[in-house]
This record gives sequence, C-alpha cells and structure tokens, in this order.
Amino acid sequence: MSLTHEQRIQLHEFNNLTKSLSFNMYDICYTRTKEEREAYIEYIDEQYSAERLTKILKNVAEIIGAHVLNVAKQDYVPQGASVTVLVSEGPVVEVPTDSFDESPGPLPDSVVMQLDKSHITVHTYPEYHPDEGISTFRADIDVATCGEISPLKALNYMIHSFDTDIMTMDYRVRGFTRDISGHKLFIDHDISSIQNYIPEEVKEQYDMIDVNIYQENIFHTKCRIKDFDINNYLFGYKKEHLTSEQEKEITERLQLEMDEIYYGRNMGWREKK
Repeated sequence: MSLTHEQRIQLHEFNNLTKSLSFNMYDICYTRTKEEREAYIEYIDEQYSAERLTKILKNVAEIIGAHVLNVAKQDYVPQGASVTVLVSEGPVVEVPTDSFDESPGPLPDSVVMQLDKSHITVHTYPEYHPDEGISTFRADIDVATCGEISPLKALNYMIHSFDTDIMTMDYRVRGFTRDISGHKLFIDHDISSIQNYIPEEVKEQYDMIDVNIYQENIFHTKCRIKDFDINNYLFGYKKEHLTSEQEKEITERLQLEMDEIYYGRNMGWREKK
C-alpha cells in the first residue's frame, strides 16, 4: 500500500497550507413577461433561501469534518440570500488513507475527517435581462480550509445540491508548511485536475474545459450542460404552447446566454423586437 504525503513526510508543527475552493453555479430560464420573471425570482428565493443554504453549508462542513462555530445568514429584499459559516479544527486521530486520493468525495451521509479552522460562505444572485426574456440565477460557494484535507472532497455534494446548467470551479493551494528540516512544502497532495473529483456520471452530462497553472497550484474547470431540452427552460408552460418560430427564437436566446456565460464574453446581440 502506498503511503500518504503525511505518512511519508514529518512536518514541523502543524500543516499551515490554505486550500480554497470556489464553486459557482448558474441556472437559466426563459421568462416572457415581467410577471413570469417575478414569479421565477420568487421561486428561486424560495428554493434557495438562507435557511436551505444553511443546511447545505452545514452538510459541507460535515463532509470535510469541521465543527460549526457560528452561522450568519440573511435573506435580502427584493431577492437573494447570503450565509457565512465559521468552523473550527477538530482532533485528528490519524490521517485517513483516502484523504489525498483524486476521487469524488462522499455525499452527506459520510464524514471524512476533522480539519483545521476554516470558513464556508454562499451568496446568491438572481438577475434578468433588461428586455425581459432571459432570467438567470447564480450561487457562489467558497470553502477555505487550513490543514490536511482538501475542500474538493465536498465538491460532489455541492454539485448534487443544485440543478445547474453551467458550473465554474476554482481550486488553489496557498502558503506553505515545513518538514522537520525546514524544507518548505507548497502543496501536500497530488492533483492533475478538478475533474478527478467529479463522478463519471456527472462528467458525462457536461462539456468541460480545464485551465490549470500547475506551477502556481491553481486549477480551474468549467462545465456546460450537453443536452438541451427547451422544456427545462420555460417557466410555467411547455414548448407545445409555442409556435415553431417562437421555439427557434427562444432556443437561440437561451443557448447564446449559456455560451456567453460559459466562455466569459459577449458573443452576440439581438435587437429588441
């Protein structure tokens, strides 16, 4: 059996590395009128209220093995919510053999280990196009840990917690720790891609792009849903209620919106009709 990094290297005092994971998800919807748009935002605020987001973050804390010290949560007017969870270190009896494996982490019925102090935050951003038609919802979750375990172990659960069309994920290891001879260690686990922490059945659903800077321990992955069913993007009705021209135009607008978010740039402009 191969040894983990911690079993091979004896550290001077405690692990001082900071590992940060930023998980961003986007939900896109076509809302024809102001009334539909307002109903969509009301639905999103209900589905992703501060109370539900708090439950999600507490499950994230459980998966990475953190003790929750304090929770601050707020629902905003007219829309949106934020939650901040402060967590503390717990006793590490021994280093789990799987703590450095590149593999999807557990869902919330399993706890991996305890870790050093850290924090977890989430913010939501409902928004819409000024000409109506397109409404989007974004949620940003940030998990920062200090110590042995990587917040990537909670990525699988976060993906399953949101019904998302587009995901962007950033992972970075900062700072350094030392072995007993004083030699600096700028990362304590092998990683080739964030994708290695995403289950195969999820990866099959998305087109994915990696942008990694290995020498800086910076990793970026973005995902766009492959299958497009217009019924999943209509709020309160089905495509049977549309003419063929309406279906074509709505499909073009939705796919343009998704492309612009995925590639991070404006790619076209449709004049107001």
